[in-house]
Amino acid sequence: MPGRFFDEWNVGDRIVHQPSRTVTETDNLMFSAMTHNMQPLHLDAETAKASEFGQILVNSTFTFSLAVGLSIADTTVGTLVANLGFDKVVTPKPTFIGDTLTCSSEVVEMRESKSRPTQGIVVFKHELTNQRGETALSMLRTVLLKKKDA
Repeated sequence: MPGRFFDEWNVGDRIVHQPSRTVTETDNLMFSAMTHNMQPLHLDAETAKASEFGQILVNSTFTFSLAVGLSIADTTVGTLVANLGFDKVVTPKPTFIGDTLTCSSEVVEMRESKSRPTQGIVVFKHELTNQRGETALSMLRTVLLKKKDA
């Protein structure tokens, strides 16, 4: 499924992406190991159990990456020139092993590129919610997209 071109978006467009994704212990362990993030709260069950959360916390950079990954099929696959930035990344609720996360995206800003007439800039607000309806992560992603008619 290809993403949309710049000229196929409007401010206010909103998508709830499917499928959702249940986070596994292996996801958390492998991502933490691959990124050399050895935070005991992500890897040590006894340390995590003694924390205020009482269990292992999923690495928040995995959660961030999952939001991008879940969103791209409907937004930017095949139409992306570049990710220009990620802003206002917040994790208001922790993610735990076994949580099922659903990503939604909303176009919050658009503008023509001044230097590239065949491309435009779109700002998406991506939000991950868990099975309890809590926001686990939200962020703004600014992308440079191709125009369809260029």
